[in-house]
Amino acid sequence: MLNKIIRLALTTIIFVWSIFQFFEGNIGNGISLILLASLVFLTYLRNENIIIALWYLRKNNLEKAEKSLNRIKNPEKSLIKSQAAYYYLLKGMMESQRGVGKSESLLKKALGMGLRNKSDQALAKLNLAGIALSRRRKREAQILLTEVKKLDEKKMFNEQVRMIKEQMKRI
Repeated sequence: MLNKIIRLALTTIIFVWSIFQFFEGNIGNGISLILLASLVFLTYLRNENIIIALWYLRKNNLEKAEKSLNRIKNPEKSLIKSQAAYYYLLKGMMESQRGVGKSESLLKKALGMGLRNKSDQALAKLNLAGIALSRRRKREAQILLTEVKKLDEKKMFNEQVRMIKEQMKRI
């Protein structure tokens, strides 16, 4: 909580300083300070540890991704709501790589907190469908797959949906 307040206060101070620079006639300094204030404000909106974890997940380096996510202590208080949702999404995806034990609750928590993009919601529900299928809950998996089809506007998950449906036929 204190971290968020410090970032907002620092953004405000730098922005006020940039306005002062404009009044003094130092246009270059004012523009530079506005860019600096926007960078500090961006760190308020996007947590750097989550961005680093996404980078490592794309590189399939789960150890470093988990290490960067573990730097975030008490995510519900230290992150804004949408960041916390993505924190739980990433944690749930990493847990699903190891096993399905804790990942279901983390993914449901991410969906409950509100993921912004429909594709991210579809990804979480696709993982939940896979978990439900692995626990022999075929009906729940079918419901989740229909929701994934509705949310997947760009048809990115067609192959994964088809694979899960094939697995459902075997059960």
